Amino acid sequence: MHTWPVQDAKARFSELLDACATDGAQLITRRGEETAVLIPIAEWRRLVETARPSLKALLLSDFGRADLDIPRRGVRRRRPPSF
Repeated sequence: MHTWPVQDAKARFSELLDACATDGAQLITRRGEETAVLIPIAEWRRLVETARPSLKALLLSDFGRADLDIPRRGVRRRRPPSF
């Protein structure tokens, strides 16, 4: 992965995009600190797809999506019918 200082990345943005398309991910630094990574769109789409669970996986998972306060059966009593 090639490292680009932010000043060079701004000044040579087309070159940065070309390097990303041909060589893969490009690291951008600001004042020597790693700040961002530019990755090809195909890699981005792959990462997004693997991070999102499918509907089938959600329905089959044991993990609940919300905390529901459901009373246990038999604990609550029904109101008497009003006529």
